[in-house]
Amino acid sequence: MIDSHCHLDHEPLFENLDDVIKRSKDIGLQKLLTISTTLNSFDKIKELVNKDPMIFGTFGIHPHETEADYVNKATLVKTVSTVKKIIGIGETGLDFFYNHSNKRRQIESFKEHIEASIELNIPIIIHSRNAEEETFNILNSYNNKELKILMHCFTGSFNFSEKLLSIGAFFSASGIITFKNSIDLQNTFKTIPLNKLLIETDSPFLAPIPMRGKKNEPSFIKYTLEKLSTIKEKSLDEMRVITTNNFNKLFNL
Repeated sequence: MIDSHCHLDHEPLFENLDDVIKRSKDIGLQKLLTISTTLNSFDKIKELVNKDPMIFGTFGIHPHETEADYVNKATLVKTVSTVKKIIGIGETGLDFFYNHSNKRRQIESFKEHIEASIELNIPIIIHSRNAEEETFNILNSYNNKELKILMHCFTGSFNFSEKLLSIGAFFSASGIITFKNSIDLQNTFKTIPLNKLLIETDSPFLAPIPMRGKKNEPSFIKYTLEKLSTIKEKSLDEMRVITTNNFNKLFNL
């Protein structure tokens, strides 16, 4: 198994990292991808990727943070090129649910991240909330550039998933698919091809059932894998192999 999206720089994961890593290995996790959201976040990630061979990282600015932190394509490319084990760009994207950063600023930042990922030929990890049309239109405008797209913690509509599949996107299932009120999302994941699926925790957020109310951590990913296996009518072992292989293929590992 591989946790394709976690935030090891956040508490309580960071202060308990040795225990978090041990519990991850105990359940069979092979890799953890810890995700950058700010410049300060990335400073920690540069340390984290050297903590254990199983930890890899990304560099990017979350759409909520684009007012305070802004990096252009050149900075993204230079930074990723000089830091080992940084294998993706993001998380980036658009979030119009809250008003933490204005839309224009988010869109500009998103495009800088996309263009950096194209130049580096590595995946871009995308956050999209209340911005399906805008997210797709921007991604589609780069469709002839062989963009490697990973939709993180996908909670979008069926129509959005169909559009994203048309441009080759991968989709990461989080603990949200275990929630009782996520029937529409579960039905959408039923339709996504097996070769486009990954799993994640987004820890320390979004703990899955039956761990709701606790701080999430990578070892809880087993519950998301179990639910995804049920949704896709595959055995747990089959789904484990499929999602692991998809991650390694997407990130060229």
